[in-house]
Amino acid sequence: MTLVAGVDSSTQSCKIAICDADSGRLLRSGSAPHPPGTEIDPEYWWQALQSAIRDAGGLDDVAAISVGGQQHGLICLDARGAVIRPALLWNDTRSAGAARDLVHEMGGGDHATGIRRWTDAVGSAPVASLTITKLRWLADHEPAAAARIAAIALPHDWLSWRLRGARSLDDLVTDRSEASGTGYFDPEAGAYRRDLLAMALRCSEAHAREIVLPTVSDPGAPTGTFDPALGRPEMVVGPGCGDNAGAALGLGLRTGEVMLSLGTSGVIAAPAAAPVRDPSGAVAGFADATGGFLPLVCTLNATRILDTTAAVLGVDLDELSALALAAPSGAAGLIQVPYLQGERTPNLPHATGCLYGMTVESMTRENIARAAVESLLCLTAAAAVHVRRGSVPIDRITLVGGGARSAAVCAIAPAVFGVPVDVPAIGEYVAAGAARQAAWVLSSAPQPPVWAPAEVRTFIADPSPELLARYQEAAARSHL
Repeated sequence: MTLVAGVDSSTQSCKIAICDADSGRLLRSGSAPHPPGTEIDPEYWWQALQSAIRDAGGLDDVAAISVGGQQHGLICLDARGAVIRPALLWNDTRSAGAARDLVHEMGGGDHATGIRRWTDAVGSAPVASLTITKLRWLADHEPAAAARIAAIALPHDWLSWRLRGARSLDDLVTDRSEASGTGYFDPEAGAYRRDLLAMALRCSEAHAREIVLPTVSDPGAPTGTFDPALGRPEMVVGPGCGDNAGAALGLGLRTGEVMLSLGTSGVIAAPAAAPVRDPSGAVAGFADATGGFLPLVCTLNATRILDTTAAVLGVDLDELSALALAAPSGAAGLIQVPYLQGERTPNLPHATGCLYGMTVESMTRENIARAAVESLLCLTAAAAVHVRRGSVPIDRITLVGGGARSAAVCAIAPAVFGVPVDVPAIGEYVAAGAARQAAWVLSSAPQPPVWAPAEVRTFIADPSPELLARYQEAAARSHL
């Protein structure tokens, strides 16, 4: 039996799945936590990866490994390959002003023109999460650090580089899915935009060309072998991928199928054969891990909505779900707008949340719980409207992530989205997707191996479009 390993280095933890390369069957796994925060020394990720590998029983019998990781995080390296400053994570919103400035500069002072020109250039418009906005923030607030940049990596790029021995900056490798989330890579052309990198760093294009950016690997191609100092030297290292592309690969999603991932963030993503360039900027025109595209919309808030409400009510998540299911649809008029840490879609990085419709009748524990669940689903359903406008049909949804563990989320989702919702067995689909990529690298085949699909539960409910309509009205009022 040939074994492969897939890593998911997420915001909260590092997880590793070791699978049979032929069937995809999970044989063993491991995990380790990451420290909280939106600014973190990448060394913590490296130590967590080593801990997760040990927790999984090591890699001595593994033939190939690939790393999936949280997107957008900025790792700046100096000429010696040392990390210049703690990494700025995707959910660090300090670069919101930088994003606005980049849009205005591209548009000659006109916001709509700037959004259109950015999406024409790289498929996505700058928001606080994208790497390019963090580079502008660094140039403006820490110019000495920005001046020391010799190379730029993202989390999975850097971890894969370390696994291969981290010998030279020129050995940095990434994939299309990860590069497409930077804001300075055109996934359709398959090329970095050094002019946009220079714009972000307020430097010349000549200087921007001197900065090492990871080589973009072909999908399914090996990028090197494991560092002999770490273990089995003949183990192949795959190109890796961004977390959403990894989840789509792990689920085996095909063109026309839609994933709703509810974790730290909420993501609606749909594999597509052709690029999507949304002139409104709401849809990010990212690439997937197979050579295609993965248009997606991301919300900054997702399961933290449930976590925070549960803490306020003094219950655990199962009890929160039970309370929500005991309340009527619509929570007796109680509506939560859950911009708990600002929001990415809509692009309101400094917004705060609101609770509407508070009356003696509506202010019950059950209705508060119900409003939290409905707000999570309405927030993501409102984001999904942008995907539909991009000519991507949503006839069925595959729900994954921590939010899929909630009975209330599963039961209410089809009413809010108005389509059947499939919930695969709980699994680590980013790690599984990375493992599937590792098996693909070993096979040298033109396409990823076909692995057995996960067991699925399907939830159906009568559509309740009034829930989304009421939510959108409240959300519009909240940020006038």
